[in-house]
Amino acid sequence: MPELPEVETTRSGIEPHILNQEIAGVVVRQPQLRWRVPELELRKLEGLSIKSVVRRGKYILLETERGAVVIHLGMSGSLRIISDERSALKHDHVDIQFSDGILLRYTDPRRFGAILWQPKGQVHERIASLGPEPLSDQFNGRYLHQQCKGRSVTIKQFIMNSKVVVGVGNIYANEALFHAGIDPRKSAGQISEKRLSVLVKRIKSVLTAAIFQGGTTLKDFVDSDGQPGYFQQSLNVYGRGGEPCSTCSRTLKEVRLGQRSTVFCNYCQR
Repeated sequence: MPELPEVETTRSGIEPHILNQEIAGVVVRQPQLRWRVPELELRKLEGLSIKSVVRRGKYILLETERGAVVIHLGMSGSLRIISDERSALKHDHVDIQFSDGILLRYTDPRRFGAILWQPKGQVHERIASLGPEPLSDQFNGRYLHQQCKGRSVTIKQFIMNSKVVVGVGNIYANEALFHAGIDPRKSAGQISEKRLSVLVKRIKSVLTAAIFQGGTTLKDFVDSDGQPGYFQQSLNVYGRGGEPCSTCSRTLKEVRLGQRSTVFCNYCQR
């Protein structure tokens, strides 16, 4: 599933092409995604312009005068800028057409993604309960320590909870915990504020580096130009179970936490 850096890469890739552009129409070929596409509301966008393209967690919001189109890429979704009359293929489900002739095309082979509608002045229910953005000042060591108090869940599962902080998916949770020297199996409530402050810094640095490098190449993800990200070349633990640790050369251990693959160094992470 595309994680925060991949979503941010997509957002920044499409923004220059559609910002302030007038919508000429919307074509919905397959309305049944994870939730039904709000076709009636999308048809009312004709003649309006995209005022901003923002990201909230793993959602991309195309904001107009009436409200926002809320897009989630799911497991295999992608957004493309199409500048020609290229015919739609089987999994090309929704096009937003612009008056300058380009299209923003949503493609999703598995249809686990979503296109939703958020009326002006409201916050969609899928976004309303999200925690702070990981790169914001609101997400800091003191905040995380307060949230962790009394919690027996593992720290890896805790930082992957979108109600605690958004966008720290499996890949980057593994990597941040490695850089912070924290065992992912450790109970969240047993970690000091000092160590959690280090973890917050590592989450921010890992995500920032991944965004800068264009995200991580995994299965279906490609960015808005059709090019894969290459942060995967920089991964220290994710997907490397059984291989030597990049720091101490001991064998990396792999377990499952919350049904997700978790790789760590039993020596470097305590």
